[in-house]
Amino acid sequence: MLKLYDNRLSGNGYKTRLLMHQLGMPFEVEWVDILKGETRTPEFLAINPNGRIPTLVDSDYILPESNAILCYLADGTPFLPDNRQVKGRILQWLFFEQYSHEPNIATVRHWLAHLGYDADDPQVLERQTKGEMVLNLMNEHLSVQPFFVGGDYTIADIALYAYTHVAHEGGYDLSNRPALKAWLDRVANQPGYVTMDAD
Repeated sequence: MLKLYDNRLSGNGYKTRLLMHQLGMPFEVEWVDILKGETRTPEFLAINPNGRIPTLVDSDYILPESNAILCYLADGTPFLPDNRQVKGRILQWLFFEQYSHEPNIATVRHWLAHLGYDADDPQVLERQTKGEMVLNLMNEHLSVQPFFVGGDYTIADIALYAYTHVAHEGGYDLSNRPALKAWLDRVANQPGYVTMDAD
């Protein structure tokens, strides 16, 4: 059975659990407390030397990095179609999520909601400015199509949903981004959807 090392606060972990639920894959979760340093223990570092969650264990195959896990699990399913150009677009949004979205949406959420940073901290304000541009870009893109890669729900949507749906915890207001809000609702209404705090 698949085993996922994860933390309930992590959108990166959530996206992998969400996909597994939507694929109907049986799996077990080993919860790791990142705030208590449990990803830095010798036991965990023996599994993932980078000391991060999520980490997927499939028999003797160990795979860290959330978007790599999404691609691994979605391979051969409608969540990651074989069409070369469609797959290219999905990968484009996965890289966007890690390079542009996560550093400015997820990191600010972590600072404010879990580490107790001041909302007026210059680092927070700088990241929020960039995050607003990211959310505006997403809203504009979704104003002409229902999902990130045309009309179909894929792992691109799962990856971007995980931290966008909790962006308010990072001080972001989505009320003036109707296309983005409508997309959040569409994702939440997909078959097999589970919330972030689900096992």
